[in-house]
Amino acid sequence: MAFMKKKKVKRARRAGDDDRRFKRKSCRFCADKVFVFDYKDANRLRNFISDRGKIVPRRITGNCTWCQHQLAKAIKRSRSMGLLPFVAG
Repeated sequence: MAFMKKKKVKRARRAGDDDRRFKRKSCRFCADKVFVFDYKDANRLRNFISDRGKIVPRRITGNCTWCQHQLAKAIKRSRSMGLLPFVAG
């Protein structure tokens, strides 16, 4: 009984709480109805690679799951063909 667990108290929501939430980004590819991810289009794929050469995650780009998967495959193909760098430099 020396160490009793404290109960967590839920606080009431305030009016300013909604300001912290972010609007979900929409998928650019689904909005434009682009379903062909061409590994040869290096200029478009460069938008989804960081300055260090990493693939930018879905939570940053706002892509849907399917489009992010296809995009990652296209970037990896483009890297193996030598159109995009593996690392920055």
